[in-house]
Amino acid sequence: MTFQIKLFIALVLGILILPYYTAAQENNNVLTLERIYKDNDFELKEFGPAVWLQDGSGYTTLEESDKFPLAKDIIKYNPKTGKRDVLVDANQLIPAGVKNPLLIKDYTGSIDGKKLLIFTNTVKVWRYETRGDYWVLDLASGKLSKLGEFAAPSTLMFAKFSPDAKKIGYVVKNNIFVENLISSEITQLTHDGSSRIINGTFDWVYEEELSCRDGFRWSPDSKTIAYWQSDTEGTGVFYLINNIDSIYSKPIPFPYPKTGTTNSAVKVGVVSAEGGETKWFDIPGDPRNNYLARMDFIPYSNEVMIQQLNRLQNTNRVWVGNIKTMELTNILIDIDEAFLNIYNNMQWLYKEKYFTWTSEKDGWRHLYLVSSNGSEIDLITEGDFDVVKINSIDEEGDYVYYIASPENFTQRYLYRSRLDGTGTAERISPMDYEGQFSYQMSPDAKWAIATFQNSTTPNRISVISLPDHKEINVLEDNAELKEKYEALGLNPREFFKIDIGEVVLDAWMIKPAKFDPSKKYPVIFFIYGEPASSTVQDEWKDGRIWDHYLAQQGYIIISIDNRGTKTPRGRDWRKSIYKQIGILAAHDQEKAAIEIFKMFSFIDKERIGMWGWSGGGQMTMNCMFRYPEIYKTGIAIAFVSDQRLYDTIYQERYMDLPSENKKGYHDGSPITHASKLEGNLMIIHGTADDNVHYQSFEMLADELIKHNKLFSMMSYPMRSHSINEGENTSLHLRRTMEKYWKDNLIPGGK
Repeated sequence: MTFQIKLFIALVLGILILPYYTAAQENNNVLTLERIYKDNDFELKEFGPAVWLQDGSGYTTLEESDKFPLAKDIIKYNPKTGKRDVLVDANQLIPAGVKNPLLIKDYTGSIDGKKLLIFTNTVKVWRYETRGDYWVLDLASGKLSKLGEFAAPSTLMFAKFSPDAKKIGYVVKNNIFVENLISSEITQLTHDGSSRIINGTFDWVYEEELSCRDGFRWSPDSKTIAYWQSDTEGTGVFYLINNIDSIYSKPIPFPYPKTGTTNSAVKVGVVSAEGGETKWFDIPGDPRNNYLARMDFIPYSNEVMIQQLNRLQNTNRVWVGNIKTMELTNILIDIDEAFLNIYNNMQWLYKEKYFTWTSEKDGWRHLYLVSSNGSEIDLITEGDFDVVKINSIDEEGDYVYYIASPENFTQRYLYRSRLDGTGTAERISPMDYEGQFSYQMSPDAKWAIATFQNSTTPNRISVISLPDHKEINVLEDNAELKEKYEALGLNPREFFKIDIGEVVLDAWMIKPAKFDPSKKYPVIFFIYGEPASSTVQDEWKDGRIWDHYLAQQGYIIISIDNRGTKTPRGRDWRKSIYKQIGILAAHDQEKAAIEIFKMFSFIDKERIGMWGWSGGGQMTMNCMFRYPEIYKTGIAIAFVSDQRLYDTIYQERYMDLPSENKKGYHDGSPITHASKLEGNLMIIHGTADDNVHYQSFEMLADELIKHNKLFSMMSYPMRSHSINEGENTSLHLRRTMEKYWKDNLIPGGK
């Protein structure tokens, strides 16, 4: 073939192929719902999960096997050198008679470092995959053994080594078992587990609102197990209805205590790991009107510490119980006029003579050092700021490392304070970074896996040394995602403040593509507004890609954090909403909207929308119904329409009992104000929502119909609170929302 012919062919092929490259390039610059919710083009890459070794010499993580698809190897890394060693090859996880390795969901090591516990074949229990199969790998011999051979597949829960690594405890069908790793003998410790009696784990409301899932603890000497037992008799049973998997509907019952109704009776007992009768602590108070929110063994002792919240959750009594004598001693009482939160950062120090405690008693969330008998309480993290999270308590180095943000409530940085309370808080995160840091710190506090993000920077994950915060190795920078994001030419989130007179609120705004300040644009307010979360944070949060999509259609997107939201602004900020959920927040949002209209001349006050999910759905309707002159169109998803329909622990924490706060429950519930609807409203719910029941949706619809109010509605069959199960669900939901906005809140500048 001559040179001329080759050149001609190359030119022709170039002409033919060029349009495809151009189209692909243009597609990369266009944001579509298919790219977001079908192709997952903007999916964030994470690292891990990573587990630090107890001696701080390295961390382990899961990496894809080069021999088996989907399987993972367990890899150990040296943080200083980056040296990589294969700790467990996927080949080692192939059970006898099987061709492929176990697919690891999670893993833990024994304290002596000789055995590994593998969690696999998992299934979801409400929120998380906490039921599955467990296998033990002996790292020296390579022997792989399955636990609980008597049990059906995927029925074991919360398996964990005894401290001496000779036994493993686990839960099967609400009973606790212990398996001897030497003899393989299995001992059943409890026998009354049933749909009513729950041993070693919890009912729905404890799991959802107190983060209680694993319900038993090994004693330090490996001889005893302490555990929670819940008796759900008397608790109202709620039914989800499955209408899509059979020609007959199937009811799915589960105990769910709605606010003001009967809770499970919960108690703590101790039983020998060899079996026998359980002994129960006689904790004062009605077990149905108090919560045993936390329980754990005090290290190197025969004592457990139990935290008991009263039903109103404004008093936390701390008990120390002796498992030999079953005597109880009350060593601490924490009280708040509004409500208390429960924390997971308590640590025993100085040979168990002191423990750390988190409290808001001085007006800010701080860490304290408390003597073992409760007689001495000293402040550690002093200052006018909130401790957001405790990362590490380094007893040897005499420091506590924690996340805080004294100057900017939308950001997060690493600080440290001396354990003796002297000196001032020292910022460890670099001063030239603005955004949010999070850390997985090594036990010796010399290393950490640090993640940095902000509103325009997806997670950058790296190994750093401490306390100098020197970056040693980048584990994931999400450079490809950032490139895709920047190729879209989006307007960034602009953070600003709104002075509504009573308080200054934080907010952000996204402007439409090709924004023209001389024109007037419609606004969609995105809201949450309740104490469980915050929307105005300088974080990646999937790049707010859905909000950017709406902005590209011609909308201004704004989000405001009203008082009471989960931000580090002190006790008074968080407790301001006590007994007035949905009331104060709606007031703040309305005042903020009025100020925003004054601040920005490019906002069209006649085209104002709002949407939210869960608490945000409730808030959307509260704002629309109470202030119809402002909010013209709204979409409310997975909402509580009547606060009496939600669970005891969450709703009573913030609202008191319905019998004691009738006006608050009445005024704060959207259903009360449904007759005031004037604008366009779409309500959306999953019929299998175990958290906020479909009942809320139907009751609101019934009330709107009663008052002859026209509205739109969309139900997603057998979808949960997240409405993401099933093929094409997420894309369909967003398409539905987009169409409603465009039909009822005309986009674009005028």
